[in-house]
Amino acid sequence: MILHAYFARRFALSVLMLTAVLFAIVGVIDLVDLTGSFGKYDVSFGRIIGLTLLKAPETVNEILPLIFILSTIAFFVGLARSSELVATRAAGRSALRALVAPCVVALLIGGLALTMLNPIVAGTSKYYSELAEGYRTGGASTLSISGEGLWLRQGGAEGQTVIRAWRSNSDASVLYDVTFLSYAPGGGPIRRIAAESAALENGGWSLRGVKLWPLRPGGNAEADAELHDDYFIATTLTLERIRESFGRPSSISIWKLPEFIEQLEQAGFSSRQHRVWFQSELARPLFLVSMVLVASAFTMRHTRLGGTGIAVLAAVLLGFGLYFIRSFAQILGENGQIPIALAAWAPPVAAVLLALGLLLHAEDG
Repeated sequence: MILHAYFARRFALSVLMLTAVLFAIVGVIDLVDLTGSFGKYDVSFGRIIGLTLLKAPETVNEILPLIFILSTIAFFVGLARSSELVATRAAGRSALRALVAPCVVALLIGGLALTMLNPIVAGTSKYYSELAEGYRTGGASTLSISGEGLWLRQGGAEGQTVIRAWRSNSDASVLYDVTFLSYAPGGGPIRRIAAESAALENGGWSLRGVKLWPLRPGGNAEADAELHDDYFIATTLTLERIRESFGRPSSISIWKLPEFIEQLEQAGFSSRQHRVWFQSELARPLFLVSMVLVASAFTMRHTRLGGTGIAVLAAVLLGFGLYFIRSFAQILGENGQIPIALAAWAPPVAAVLLALGLLLHAEDG
């Protein structure tokens, strides 16, 4: 028990130190990238630093598997160089028993990342997107889905426009039973438009079956109303930006994701991407354990045997390969080519079985 606690403490310290180092590196890279991206929008350096701090947690969360691979390598190479690993094996401890503590730590950290880090990353990611959009266009363009339908907000130099639609097609390129409410810059509403449908095309909304009410102080909106078969409203929104607004599951807390998936389906959107993401997040602790097992399979050896550099390189390459396979499986799941459960759970389970096979082969010959 004492040995397990010692290994757990050393491994956790290795994870924390490597996380701090990579967080600093990621922060510097993001700072340079954002400085170049937002320099042309006259955004102050202080605000760019704020954007960097908001973006860094999401990046670190994405590279957690890499952190665990490198932490495991550093942990076992350190034990091998100090001969602690040899002493452990001489005391009758098998390789699998020595891995209990690191795997438990990986499960605990994975659970904390799922339950605590995920909501933090979702909040910072969403706030970063809103600020970045505001700096680029002068007004945020956001999307919200509720039981009352689909809500969009687009902004520009002409003011803000709030859009509500009762339903849409699967990618939000066509809205049905839609209402546009336009506001003057810094002022009140200036017009209201109701349409049977609105299609996003050629830099604007192409409306069908339109009724327009000009909202002027002291005027009679209904008496001044206009009917149009077709009407065009310019917009800075694009399909890609709309999909990013509701299509990035990473910007939604894991605790709120099931409810959001239900609202997506009620609004007529495809929720497959979000369901794949949800299952993948649930499988993340197991995937982190698989990264520990994979790295240990190559580095639980004495340094006097030589070939440590090649073993480390092999562990890193195999870890990257498994990470790529996991991402590829998620894409297949999102496209409907494989079942959601298979896309989310097959890669970590396969990685664990592969690593256990390598460990048993090294242990028993």
